[in-house]
Amino acid sequence: MPKDFEVSRLLDVYGALLPEKQRLLIELYYNDDLSLSEISENEGITRQGVRDALKRAEQQLRSYEDALHLAETIDELRKAQSADDKQKLYEIIDKL
Repeated sequence: MPKDFEVSRLLDVYGALLPEKQRLLIELYYNDDLSLSEISENEGITRQGVRDALKRAEQQLRSYEDALHLAETIDELRKAQSADDKQKLYEIIDKL
């Protein structure tokens, strides 16, 4: 299962909204770089169970972003800030 590092970014923004077990599994996989087998052994669940939980968590994180666009807004704010574009910052803030 190839890692999509966009999930790590979404996890930073929306991770607290996930159920504790899903958040733990996705953190172990994406942030701690453990394999499905390693997580399976450590957590006492099947490798398939880990994979299924990760897929559900990834879908949930993406659905949060589709609905709220917070990660996208954070990226826009950072770009405007690094460019010292106060007008753009105000435009983004006004959209919120």
